[in-house]
Amino acid sequence: MRLKRMGASHHNRLSFMRSLVRRMAGERWGFERLIFDVDAEGYGTSVYAARTPTRTYSLVAFTRELEPGQRSDRVIAEAWDATFNLFDGVPTEADLVRLAENTPRQESGRFTTKELSVARANKSLRAFKHVVDALAVGRQPDIDFLSDVGYLMRTTAVYGSGKYGCADNEKIAQRPEMRGPFQVEMLAVYLIRWFTIDLVEHVARSTGGRRAVALHPAIKRFLGIGNSTGLGMAPFLVKHPELINNWVVARETALMRVRNLPSVTSQQCDILYKLTNQIHRYLEEWVVEDKVQACRITKLRSEMVNFEDHLLNTDILSQEHPWNALYLLAESAYSLEGQELITSLILEPHGDLIDDLADTMCADRAEVFDPVMTVAEVLNLLENNYCWALKRDYKTSEEQQYFWYYSEDKLEPRFSNRYCGLGVEWEMPLAIGRDVAALEAELMNADPHTSIAAFLIRRPEFRHIVRRVQTTARFPYGEIYDSLISSDVRPIDLLRFKLAFFGASKFDPKSDLWTRITMFQGAPMPHELCDAEGDGWAFPVKPEVLA
Repeated sequence: MRLKRMGASHHNRLSFMRSLVRRMAGERWGFERLIFDVDAEGYGTSVYAARTPTRTYSLVAFTRELEPGQRSDRVIAEAWDATFNLFDGVPTEADLVRLAENTPRQESGRFTTKELSVARANKSLRAFKHVVDALAVGRQPDIDFLSDVGYLMRTTAVYGSGKYGCADNEKIAQRPEMRGPFQVEMLAVYLIRWFTIDLVEHVARSTGGRRAVALHPAIKRFLGIGNSTGLGMAPFLVKHPELINNWVVARETALMRVRNLPSVTSQQCDILYKLTNQIHRYLEEWVVEDKVQACRITKLRSEMVNFEDHLLNTDILSQEHPWNALYLLAESAYSLEGQELITSLILEPHGDLIDDLADTMCADRAEVFDPVMTVAEVLNLLENNYCWALKRDYKTSEEQQYFWYYSEDKLEPRFSNRYCGLGVEWEMPLAIGRDVAALEAELMNADPHTSIAAFLIRRPEFRHIVRRVQTTARFPYGEIYDSLISSDVRPIDLLRFKLAFFGASKFDPKSDLWTRITMFQGAPMPHELCDAEGDGWAFPVKPEVLA
């Protein structure tokens, strides 16, 4: 739970997108395009249904013409190429009239508990036009060009859990298909991907008429959905320690199970060899402009060559506990990126052993406050669990250089230099280490036998941090073991950690504050799920398709 390692995270088979696709394939969900009322340019209303064994969810999509000056991936944007709702059930005509009025307005719209999420997206203009132009004249698009982009449309926000009046998570938390984290949002994105491919083919047919052709199935699978993600995700990791703990415990438990295996089977070897070979191509196709990430990718490429050499030219797989040997090799010889990638890789052949852990990654958001705990007992928790925080000197400017706050216009998290800007009085309580150190200093001067409740009556400003210290005592992976306000913090490390658990790939940092990613790239299309086992799409590479 150090930021540098969190910022090197990769998706794995327990990631939320992977779990959703496995479930859809295993339960044989049905998919249907209910409405596709769009003009030749692709503007209009569409409804796509996903039918589980017990209920239906519908993506409601509204597309419109967007002036160039209105196009922005920033959260402050007020217009988008497409806006969406994930609807609980099938919308009536009255629902569609209501949503057509409100969904394109996003924050200023009004929603009900029938809506489970609100989302918006913009086209990748270059990629969308390239595909339309190619299909319209009867040929497939340039796969090398598409590989550089990876998607036709990118979401700039996918909101759920009560945002703007939508249904609170409690409404659907006990539904089996929604029990895992962020399954509403992942389903919405999966259906948006299907919609964008239908949309580009429709515009191509409208442009080219009889000459037009459909996208090759392999290209459809290769295209994902892009996403631009900024600081909005970061505070979530601090505010939900039980949930984050459960995510990491599931992954660490999976890793423990695999490392404890005494031997490797021939089938597991075949999967490992195939994936290792594929990852070489995957890394070659992962190209970014960010210098830090570009250097990491270059390092990864050389480490994977070394890893493959060990697989093919040493006896590492015939050793006792070979999976543990592979893990120890990565731990001793590779960068943090390399270690995290190898961890994801060695989990892949073991679905039967670890996939059940995906159902343990939810949480009930139950915080603990024990008023009868003594001052001495709280001090003991601090000494046992917060040594990393107590070692820092928060009197120095470097240790408190930044602060987090909510913007007034969009109520979105922001990050600013404490000594260069305004708004420190609106600081969010994300400086856990600093607050822990301040709490310890006060408790050291208090009667060790008094109750923490009595202490807090006199010093109520410490209530939030006492509650957190008591809560995280039960959740060893619930805390980030670094300062989020020091001079060396990189918020993008938080973003990557969370996005990797989502299942994102091809991280493309645009600064230390935001990144672009690709979602569901390589995943089976809805009509393919009945014939697919739902898991053969890790580390996708561009297909070999003739134009």
